[in-house]
Amino acid sequence: MQLPFALGWLVDIAGDVRGADDFLASLGAQLIADGLPLAAGALTLAAPHPIIARRTWLWRAQTGAVIEALGFEPLAPTGFGKSLPQDNVARSWLAQFGDGVVLDTIAAPDGPTLSWTAQKPLAESEAALLQQAARFAAAPLAVLASRSTLAALLEAYLGRRSAAQVLAGRLGRETGETIRAVLLYGDLRGFTALSESMAPEAVVEALDAWFDRIGGAVHAFGGEVLKFIGDGVLAIFPIGDRPPSAACDAALRAVDAARAGMAHLDQARARRGLPPLPFGVALHLGEMLWGNIGTADRLDFTAIGPAVNLVSRLEGLCKPLGRSVLISGAAAAEATTPLLSLGEHTLRGIAAPCAVFTLRET
Repeated sequence: MQLPFALGWLVDIAGDVRGADDFLASLGAQLIADGLPLAAGALTLAAPHPIIARRTWLWRAQTGAVIEALGFEPLAPTGFGKSLPQDNVARSWLAQFGDGVVLDTIAAPDGPTLSWTAQKPLAESEAALLQQAARFAAAPLAVLASRSTLAALLEAYLGRRSAAQVLAGRLGRETGETIRAVLLYGDLRGFTALSESMAPEAVVEALDAWFDRIGGAVHAFGGEVLKFIGDGVLAIFPIGDRPPSAACDAALRAVDAARAGMAHLDQARARRGLPPLPFGVALHLGEMLWGNIGTADRLDFTAIGPAVNLVSRLEGLCKPLGRSVLISGAAAAEATTPLLSLGEHTLRGIAAPCAVFTLRET
């Protein structure tokens, strides 16, 4: 049976396409090869994410480029050919091209939404092919949506790096990968005692507020949160191909942002008659091993190695030294930010003394 290019592609190839951007661009190109005068297309998938409700990919036929937009409101229920009143990003973007008429070929509540606009009104045979392509696209789009859902869930609970490892099939106990990075470890001071005098709901609220400030700052400056450990957080700023100084400076900027955020939070808590949330943060430059450990059937992606031990022990010096931020000599040697030396200190469980630095207060 001789199928149009688009239908053949949907039957033979589309199920193996890994990304929504590639799916949309490839399907659009195949439809154009079949003679459809498409100007642009949009594909929207629901995203089970704590913040993001949906992800929309926008394709333009003239350039072949695909851009992504994030939506933070739930999709409105709709049927075939109806409008998506809450999906304004896709519809507004598509209306700029061609004849301005948006054609929803797949539009289902909480399901994939595939829409197009054409350079001119479609002939009856062209419209029929577009409808037929939508039917053929339903199955591969369901697979794509399932993959997207799984990726979003894993990233929310494991983080971007660990989620990628799990999705790649690393499901057994193994050595893992070595990462050279600036490590950040921070936790709240005296939180155990404070939590004993607080209601459980207040404890969770305080933890969430702290993690929002420190985790948000880490992500804003290109780092990644690896683990939440009680009231502590372990994050990294991978060096990769860039100079170590770039990772060190990014980590220091994240620390500054977190301190500002916590200062603002403490002011808000004071207005509510709540105690402040003092914290300590340590930075260290080194290598860590990131991989699966655990039992044969219950695993955890975790970070181990001397650098992880050192940064956690260094953070423990924050209270005795009366500082909220401490930087190891290894990280200080690469940072371009002026730092204040606090001399060498012995860290519990670490054989060699560690040169310790802190921020210059202004």
